[in-house]
Amino acid sequence: MTGTAPELVFVPLGGCGEIGMNLNLYGWGPPEDRRWLMVDLGITFGDDSTPGIEVIMPDPQFIEEQSDRLDGILLTHGHEDHLGAVPYLWSRFGCPVYATPFTLALLRRKLEMDGLAGEVDLREIPLAAEIEIGPFSVELIKLTHSMPEPNAVLLGTPLGKVLHSGDWKLDPDPVIEPAADEAALRRIGEDGVLAAVVDSTNIFETAHSGSEGDLLDSLDEIIAGCTGRVAVACFASNVARLQTIFEAASANGRAVALVGRSLWRINSTARETGYLTDLPPFLEPEATEKMAPEQILYVCTGSQGEARAALTRIAADSFSSVTLEEGDTVIYSSRVIPGNERSISRVQNRLVQKGVTVITGRDQFTHVSGHPTLGEVRKFYEMVKPMTAIPVHGETRHLARHAEVAAECGVPGVVTVKNGSLARLAPGPAEITGEVPVGRLYVDGKRLLPMNGKVRKQRSRLLYNGTAMVTLVLDEAGELQDDPQLTMHGLLDGDDKNDAEIEIAETVRLAIEDLSARRRANDDALGEVARSAVRRCFMEMLGKRPVTTVHLVRL
Repeated sequence: MTGTAPELVFVPLGGCGEIGMNLNLYGWGPPEDRRWLMVDLGITFGDDSTPGIEVIMPDPQFIEEQSDRLDGILLTHGHEDHLGAVPYLWSRFGCPVYATPFTLALLRRKLEMDGLAGEVDLREIPLAAEIEIGPFSVELIKLTHSMPEPNAVLLGTPLGKVLHSGDWKLDPDPVIEPAADEAALRRIGEDGVLAAVVDSTNIFETAHSGSEGDLLDSLDEIIAGCTGRVAVACFASNVARLQTIFEAASANGRAVALVGRSLWRINSTARETGYLTDLPPFLEPEATEKMAPEQILYVCTGSQGEARAALTRIAADSFSSVTLEEGDTVIYSSRVIPGNERSISRVQNRLVQKGVTVITGRDQFTHVSGHPTLGEVRKFYEMVKPMTAIPVHGETRHLARHAEVAAECGVPGVVTVKNGSLARLAPGPAEITGEVPVGRLYVDGKRLLPMNGKVRKQRSRLLYNGTAMVTLVLDEAGELQDDPQLTMHGLLDGDDKNDAEIEIAETVRLAIEDLSARRRANDDALGEVARSAVRRCFMEMLGKRPVTTVHLVRL
């Protein structure tokens, strides 16, 4: 019967054409009764292009409508762009959430903060686990990344196996964990892989991503050359970096204090799950107040210039227990996430104005990436030997270049997807066979709203054009009983405002008096004339069309 043959499909709803908001779906079975597995459910953060919006995530409408056939959510690791949407969206699915111990501990803390403790069906799985989720056999493959327990996922079906890489690199000395399980990757390649869905973040980088172990010597040398206080800005989730910084600081006689709530949460989670247990406790920043500057090293949140992060507040002199001044040094042990350049520059400029020396990866060796560069991607394909490559986790240019690299590596088929692509992986050659609905949601207080919805459009208009309201008091015949009253926001102030109010009120009065008696008796017609008059005045005065409201009062 046509349309009932089982298929293996891949559908990304987030993370393709962008870095962040990863949401991947794998489906098995005939279209009318397909079972689904979700791999990752992440967020991204707002930037200068989304004023007033802090958290954004994929719209899961497509899978929400068939949530009764979603057998589980499998998290590859604990970064926000891979699990951050679980507290916001899980209730729409209600299925089990699977993750390894460290990742699950991070998620559990997030759920507790959001008042969801005990509500989500959390299922811990060990490293290198082999389990069944719905119709899929699942094997976790240990890789390395910039946080503990990053996993590739090998999905088995009757039509073949798919390897989903997650975020990864090939670090020979990751400091707190074993190196990537290359033997498992080679074994998978020998057994046969139908398709590999692979990280594209650093595909344009030709040098090796670098080893966490190699960074220690460089940070040790940099800190040795500092005379005052030292602050190191890094990603809070990089547990290995905390150990590297501690060892470099200790080698130079400096005590280490953590500054920022997310750093303390990660530290607590790491120790709870067996990481950093050989280190003494970190200090609270208040414990350093009586120490000499050359005895202190702060590890700070805020490497991306986040408005409420520790380093941003320190640079603005609004962090009570930490002060940086002339002669001190800030080391950025992080990369710049695209879109954050302006916010990072603002913080660095404030630090330099205070006489603080700022050292970044442009100046010295301060950071290693958690994502594979070109050579590592080539080695991955040499080991795994997939029949089809599907680049993900990158902007459009990353995906396109990755597709070229996969072809150069001899991968027989390459499918370049975007968010919403329905890619059939089997039977037959892999290809895109359709599109599904996609979109973005953002957090608005206690609500999730669509990014392309009316509320955001209205707020954008208010932000860029201001607002004006005119109040008209009329009798039943539409005769004005008082001068029009104008209230405006975000447009004018001082004498200019007073002069504009007088001029606009007179323009509105004349426009109403020109109306026929019949139109003045019609609230809609009269209101539209007044609104047009106000907007016309502002266009002539300022070149702007404010959001304008007319309030009619009939006596």
